[in-house]
Amino acid sequence: MDSQLSVKVNSYQQFEQMAPDVLSALQAMGKAVDDSGLAKELTELMKIRVSQMNHCAFCTQYHQNIARRLGVEAVKIDLVTVWRDAGVFSAREMAALEWAEKVTTLSELDASKSQDSILGDHFSESEKTYLTVAIAHINAWNRIAGTLHFPPLS
Repeated sequence: MDSQLSVKVNSYQQFEQMAPDVLSALQAMGKAVDDSGLAKELTELMKIRVSQMNHCAFCTQYHQNIARRLGVEAVKIDLVTVWRDAGVFSAREMAALEWAEKVTTLSELDASKSQDSILGDHFSESEKTYLTVAIAHINAWNRIAGTLHFPPLS
């Protein structure tokens, strides 16, 4: 068991050493989203939801920790999995979470439910673009961290 644990503990470090250019590109993509003007609290809720959908324990916990540090209400962090029924999310947050789910399950994206019908007037055109980039970004991280078995943080 210890040898498996050490492989998992070293996965992020191994990734960092083996693919520094990829790590830099992912960090640049994240910075672009952060610099876009979107509320970090909103993007963290989306990242948590997408990471849950993709069963990525590392990213789920990582972004829950960030959301807590940002002061996102605990009830929102706790209930993001069931956001539709929770009654604690704003219309803007619910639109972003629905878009996050649609983009993550792209094969199930209903052509009749376009970006505009989901995001409506809650977001500017620029924000819609960066929401989509944020979702693509966390999906990339989920696939890397999940398949390389990055362990959740302590």
